[in-house]
Amino acid sequence: MSEQTESTTPSSAEDTPMRAAIDIGTNSFHLVVAQADASGGFDVLTTEKEMVRLGSGAHEMKRLQPDAIDRGIAALQRMAEVAKSFGAVDVVAVATSAVREASNGNEFIERARVEAGVNIEVIAGIEEARLIHLGVLQALPVFDRRLILADIGGGSTELLVGQAGEVIEARSMKLGSIRLTQRFFPDGEMNKKSIAACRQYVRAALAPVSRELGGHQPEIAVGSSGTISTLAAMAAAARGEVLRSVNGAVFSSDELEAVIDSIAATDRDKRKDIPGIDERRVDIITGGAVLLSEIFRAFDLTEMTVSGFALREGVLLDRFGGSRTAGLDRLSDLRRTNVERMAASLDPDLDHAATCAHLAGQLFDRTQRLHHLDAADRELLVAGALLHNVGLFISHSSHHKHGYYVIRNTDRLTGFAQHEIEMIALIARYHRRGRPKERHREFASLSPDDQQRVRILAGLLRIAIGLDRSHAARVQSLRVLVDTAADRSVVTIEPLGHDDAEDLELELYAATERSKLLADALGVDIVLQRSSISDTTPFQSG
Repeated sequence: MSEQTESTTPSSAEDTPMRAAIDIGTNSFHLVVAQADASGGFDVLTTEKEMVRLGSGAHEMKRLQPDAIDRGIAALQRMAEVAKSFGAVDVVAVATSAVREASNGNEFIERARVEAGVNIEVIAGIEEARLIHLGVLQALPVFDRRLILADIGGGSTELLVGQAGEVIEARSMKLGSIRLTQRFFPDGEMNKKSIAACRQYVRAALAPVSRELGGHQPEIAVGSSGTISTLAAMAAAARGEVLRSVNGAVFSSDELEAVIDSIAATDRDKRKDIPGIDERRVDIITGGAVLLSEIFRAFDLTEMTVSGFALREGVLLDRFGGSRTAGLDRLSDLRRTNVERMAASLDPDLDHAATCAHLAGQLFDRTQRLHHLDAADRELLVAGALLHNVGLFISHSSHHKHGYYVIRNTDRLTGFAQHEIEMIALIARYHRRGRPKERHREFASLSPDDQQRVRILAGLLRIAIGLDRSHAARVQSLRVLVDTAADRSVVTIEPLGHDDAEDLELELYAATERSKLLADALGVDIVLQRSSISDTTPFQSG
């Protein structure tokens, strides 16, 4: 079942590109198509929602069921056609709880790519919370107020404390309306015992999170998602109001409890007639309502304001609003800040990491005519360089492997999609020792194009690390000469140090020893030598 709202006639304007975002949720899929404006914002052209129930029919959502996958692909095909009809030049699709938890999630992702032409990013729960926050800030005038945000999905709930556009704390929990329904109300029936059991379960799960997030004293509570919007509409109907727009609607804790009592007192077959209820959510509304009630209790909330914007609008702003790309010379502020914070807490020699990142970025720029990678790849390289030694936090032995684990499993890299975090982790993992091999499970799972990107980016990082072998930042910049006259191109790298720098023989030797991965990836010979004004005998890679 689909619903299309806020639609206008497809535009033919060529000076303002159309963008689209798809939120692939456990319960429903959401599409938004928007036109960028000169200020970096967006005018929404159309939105569409389909209740797919991608995460239904599987206990604890460990696998996507075949019929659910089929429904999901059909919905994506329709949404892709809508986006195309409006002339959307970019479509970003993000998947949440159901896909990221399912053991066969890759089957759905591959079918989406082949059958619907939609490339899916699977995002972590913490990243999901950050993007929802960005969506909320576009819908409500709460930027300068400390807020607590709750978003209840079918498979997970995201909780966040934020202010002035910054995420102060965020958590993602495996609690959702579908998940709780399957566990406590599988047949749609409920009674005092099942509701009490559900409350006890949710209360126990929320206890540690409420201790961690509850001390921030938020000024306002904000809720997003279909579950919370439906509960707000039901509360409004109970007081004799019909919401023209759910955005900005407010309901109290007493009204929420009255809604729960009304649901519990109504026979299953008649719940669809309760004023304000979305009949498509009749079978899962109780689990979501109990969950929200316990969130109110855990954080001592008296009322909640509803945001009409959530994940999909946050994705639009994040991906296309100018905040993710800040030129070739630096990472975007949010992403760079989180990388630097992580490095600062785990790397014992930040100056070395910063030097390697600087040199790796120069190497990337000055060999671009050979590798043809873009600004997004450069950003991943710089992040991998800044984090390449975080594995030392665990042990010096095999710290490159420890580094992969730490980066891949952190929740600190908000701003990066899961695939980007995987790429950063692999770039850091291959900064030393063995080369990427097909027998390495994580590397083998990448597409051939991404495998080549890892080889190139890790190869660039290895040379940069060699050029700071002394950890003294003797090399300040690089000159790179590319000779394509011969059958096999020759890349000559000339490090330039301080005027009073000591001899760079150690750096030249170390960089040469580490150059073979890049040489093989690019199919070139690499020569490391002092600046051409020097008589230093060059070292040459084998």
